[in-house]
Amino acid sequence: MRRTLFEPEHEFFRDTVRKYFETEFLPRNPAWEAAGEVPREAWRAMGEQGWLCTLIPEAYGGAGVDERYAAILLEEQYRLGLTGPGWSLHSDIIAPYLLTYGTEEQKREWLPRMATGEAIAAIGMTEPSGGSDVKALRTTAKRDGNGYVLNGQKTFISNGSTADLVVVAAKTDPSAGARGVSLFLVDTSLPGFRKGRKLEKIGTHAADTSELFFDDVRLPGSALLGEEGRGFGMLMSNLPWERLIIAINTVAVAEAAMGWALEHVKQRQAFGGTLFDLQNTRFQLARCAIDIEVGHAFIDRCLAAQIERELTPEEGAMAKLWGTEMQDRVLDICLQLHGGYGYMKEYPISRLWADSRYQRIAGGASEVMLEIVGRSL
Repeated sequence: MRRTLFEPEHEFFRDTVRKYFETEFLPRNPAWEAAGEVPREAWRAMGEQGWLCTLIPEAYGGAGVDERYAAILLEEQYRLGLTGPGWSLHSDIIAPYLLTYGTEEQKREWLPRMATGEAIAAIGMTEPSGGSDVKALRTTAKRDGNGYVLNGQKTFISNGSTADLVVVAAKTDPSAGARGVSLFLVDTSLPGFRKGRKLEKIGTHAADTSELFFDDVRLPGSALLGEEGRGFGMLMSNLPWERLIIAINTVAVAEAAMGWALEHVKQRQAFGGTLFDLQNTRFQLARCAIDIEVGHAFIDRCLAAQIERELTPEEGAMAKLWGTEMQDRVLDICLQLHGGYGYMKEYPISRLWADSRYQRIAGGASEVMLEIVGRSL
């Protein structure tokens, strides 16, 4: 079924991105996974192509285009199993915070360097004591003259070990609950900031995920992003789009898994024919194909709503929940169809299966998505 959201110019862009990723990044991915991070030259290469911070206006170094281009970059990255690079987090989640809430000085300082790949950005929300409950943060930013003193710890931070900038959520008024949360732009070269160990994960081995420590980090007043005490609302305002990003990934992952499974079962000989000759195999792949078509229809509709700034928190939650559960259904079927080969690391289906499980946790756990939808009924 043709995806009517995308025009011919978008499909031309998709073809260009796919060819570039296949030739320039896919062969390097094993080395990235072994190193536990994506090298800066890959970030700079993305910047040279103009594929970082595409949502940001040209005045700040971006492309100034709508979310369809960001979606294409996501889909082509994940369709190839390039699950490690944190380009979308940097470009589509963090950069819009600066654009929406930053001062002109903050925008000029960070956005052009983020667009070229010179500066890598991360966001520090999750703490050892909890992730989904942002109101329960323990990291504090106490007023000190014209600035703040930041103390605390973050964990599971994507882009954490390579970041030059971290958008940190901290309590400026611990007694005020959600109204006491503020956001800060933390330059990782500041004294008192320390990057912890890279965390060993089940999958996404090329994604540098780490702990971050803040020990009496002195921040100037100009490091405050937006207004003091408005951080929680700022974080919540962008969550529907952030969750849709994950949903977009899931359909691309499902497509990749089905493509590999289809190729395998049409070649694999068993019981006097190919695995594809068996009715059960065709039935299982039919379920996958239907899930993928439904996924495109629903998630493309959500993307259209996002472009018009009409995507609701409930719709973002629905997209993430449905997409991640669909993705894991398809991955499980497709790995099973590979038999023992599906459990071998040399087969991309095994790596994608391991890489994708976290998406039912990241960006708000599935249980939180159900609660958001349930409360809206």
